Amino acid sequence: MLKRTKIAPLCLIVALLLVAVAPGLSTPAKAQTATRITYVVNGTLGDKSFIDSAQRGLDKAADEFGYEVNTIELGFDPANYETGLADAMADVDKYDILVAGSFTMLNYMAARADDYPDKVFLFYDASMPYSGDPADPKLCPKGCKNVYSVTYAQNQGSFLAGVYAAAMTISSLEGMNADPIIGAVGGQDIPVINDFIVGYQQGACLVNKDSKFLTQYAGGWGDPAKGKEIALAMYDQNADIIFQIAGGTGTGVFEAAEEKGKYAIGVDSDQATIIAETDPEQAAHILTSMQKNVDNSLYRALSLYNEGKLPVGTSEALGIVEGGVGISINDIYTAATPENVQKLVAAVQDAVVAGDIAVGTVFTADPADAAKVGTDCSAMPEMKFDVSEYLK
Repeated sequence: MLKRTKIAPLCLIVALLLVAVAPGLSTPAKAQTATRITYVVNGTLGDKSFIDSAQRGLDKAADEFGYEVNTIELGFDPANYETGLADAMADVDKYDILVAGSFTMLNYMAARADDYPDKVFLFYDASMPYSGDPADPKLCPKGCKNVYSVTYAQNQGSFLAGVYAAAMTISSLEGMNADPIIGAVGGQDIPVINDFIVGYQQGACLVNKDSKFLTQYAGGWGDPAKGKEIALAMYDQNADIIFQIAGGTGTGVFEAAEEKGKYAIGVDSDQATIIAETDPEQAAHILTSMQKNVDNSLYRALSLYNEGKLPVGTSEALGIVEGGVGISINDIYTAATPENVQKLVAAVQDAVVAGDIAVGTVFTADPADAAKVGTDCSAMPEMKFDVSEYLK
């Protein structure tokens, strides 16, 4: 288990010591010391994606509000996750706010948050079962009223990624072939990852009813060699573009794209811009990324906490309109993407925001209504948007 601590500048801490505010869940602990945040990672920093994005948001809040951030990295062995989170939550003298995220960690926090009513918990990428769970009475038995959770409409952002991939695979960009085949590599076969994939596939079908999909799950988040192996096989099957939704495993997809002269779409962060700092040649093969703006959402939550306005005991969902998701528009994107495709993506985004296009999701009240991975374009819901004027 690795720990990383970011401590606010001394001047900020001294300033905070001079402020007196009554304690409370919705009010930051400015009275005596800097607010202490523990971030528990089910993985490690350095993925240039989901985990690093969360850390950026926490670090930004630490710099701006004088918070102290201690990061605990549990590694990639799931056997360590429950005990690691439980130990961190029980170490009550070390934190005022504890942050964790991902579907994998949801029940572990839900089973324990009520045991620490004087602490605040931030949970991202899944919603707490605030009303309890009849199938598991240990989850939020008292309502998890001290937990704020935030989710993201990754299906919406991935819909834009699918529109983009399908338009680019039939473009004249060097390395594209005549086959409308695109791929997706997921970290695990779990609902949140499948929500990316169903949006991606629906977006591609809007552009080209003949779109074909290659989908595979790597079975984990920290195995770049596995990601590369899967991606190489997909490129050999004539996929031009692969959407990586596999965290650190997905860096292997980028390696394969560079090696094969093909292309990839990153995830969670603007991965091309990040990777360009150390490997601009590889970054040139990452045409865009579907950004799940975890950094912005956590910074926003901590800003609300600092103002005494954080709505603990509730969950918020952030989509395109709230800035929770979107695709990366950077120098690589603008240089590689024909103007008509850029206009298409912008118009589709406007249509989604306006409610003119309904993007399917795996998260529905009735399982029968849930979108399914691998649905053929002919079975997709009707979408009233004419792409022809953009793809003449």
